Amino acid sequence: MTVLVGKTAPDFTTQAVLANGEVVDHFNLNERLNGKYGVVFFYPLDFTFVCPSELISMHNRMEKLTALGAEVVGISIDSHWTHNAWRNTPVNQGGVGALGYTLAADMSHEICKAYGIESNGGDSYYPAGTAMRATFIIDQKGIVRSQVVNDEPIGRNMDEVVRVIEALQFFETNGQVCPAGWTKDAPGMTNTPEGVASYLGDNAEKL
Repeated sequence: MTVLVGKTAPDFTTQAVLANGEVVDHFNLNERLNGKYGVVFFYPLDFTFVCPSELISMHNRMEKLTALGAEVVGISIDSHWTHNAWRNTPVNQGGVGALGYTLAADMSHEICKAYGIESNGGDSYYPAGTAMRATFIIDQKGIVRSQVVNDEPIGRNMDEVVRVIEALQFFETNGQVCPAGWTKDAPGMTNTPEGVASYLGDNAEKL
C-alpha cells in the first residue's frame, strides 16, 4: 500500500455516473475538484454487502459535505454501467438509489493502483484485484491530507470524513492543531510546549 498523505492526489480521467444520473465517458478528477476539497473513496464491488451501507451513509452526509465545499467521488473496479444499474436498483432490493455524488469506474484498475490500494489478496479478506476500503481527503491545493484503509469486513464511519474536513479547515483558518477527538466548535491546541501544557491542563480528563 502507498502512503499518499502530503503528496498530490493522483489525477484520473474515466467513465462515471454523475450525481444527476448522467453517464459520461470522460470524468476528470482535477476538473471536478477545481480548487474544492475532495473526498475520494474506494470500495471493493457493487452489489455486495458492506459496500451499499457505506455508499448510502456517505450520501446521507452530502448536505454537510457540500456545505464544507467538498466534492465526493466513489470508485470501484466495476463499470459505469454496473454503477448505473446499482443506482437504479431500489435500496430494499440491495441497491443504493440515486446517490448525491459521482461513482467512477476503474475497470482497468489504473486508479486503485495509482492510489496504492489494489488488493493482492494475501492475508486480507479482499479478493485479489479489488479496491480496498480506502478514503482519501484532499485539500484545495490537491494535496492528500488524510488516508484511511479498512479491511474488507469493516465498514467506515462517514461522520469521520466530515470531522476530518472540519478539522482541516479549522487548522487552515486558525493555525491551531486539532487534538484527539476534536470536534467542530471545540478548542484547538497551539503547537508549542506552552500550548500543549495549557490544553492538557484544561482537557486531559475529557480525552
